[in-house]
Amino acid sequence: MSNQESILDFILKDEDNVTEKQKQIIAAAIEAFSEKGFAATSTSEIAKKAGVAEGTIFRHYKTKKDLLLKLLSPMLSKLIAPVVLKDFNKVLDAEHHSFEDFLRAVVKNRMEFLQKNEALFKILIQEIPFHQDLREIFIEQIASKVFKRLQEIMDFYQKKGEVKEMPSLSAVRLTVTSIIGYFLARHLIIPDFNWDDEAEIERTLEFILAGLAP
Repeated sequence: MSNQESILDFILKDEDNVTEKQKQIIAAAIEAFSEKGFAATSTSEIAKKAGVAEGTIFRHYKTKKDLLLKLLSPMLSKLIAPVVLKDFNKVLDAEHHSFEDFLRAVVKNRMEFLQKNEALFKILIQEIPFHQDLREIFIEQIASKVFKRLQEIMDFYQKKGEVKEMPSLSAVRLTVTSIIGYFLARHLIIPDFNWDDEAEIERTLEFILAGLAP
């Protein structure tokens, strides 16, 4: 099953009244938006990919933006928030003997998630900066909850003497931006580069650990 199909199934699993044509449109839009971005994708391209007339799209969605919101809002509220937080919390709540062990578990957990949902990740990264309503959902559903939990964990490792004394939010920011920077380069900026994931992850971890060492 492709990333698009698995995401589509998740989005639609609670929606009994969605027609087969709507499912085809949504699957095609996910593929098109992830490949070309929202602005560069026309509804005629989506219709062609979906195997439907362009007018069929507008019978179900008033505008292309409505279609984007149909995709991303459920992705954030149904897929990202509960699944990522639940899955991520398995890592956050596990007992790790050191800050390094914790970092390795987090990076491994997120890499597996991104590999399974690359199309979703690309759409979110590409479109959230340009849509205030989606940014608000993201901040409310994910960012604030995850960062709060990470601050608590950073406080824990600071008290253990494994992380240098600084505001815990600053330590979290430095850690998260380093990890996300690698993910962005790996999956979005230069995905076709001959990546050695294991080596790059090690370098990223070494950079974080050296910077936060007491």
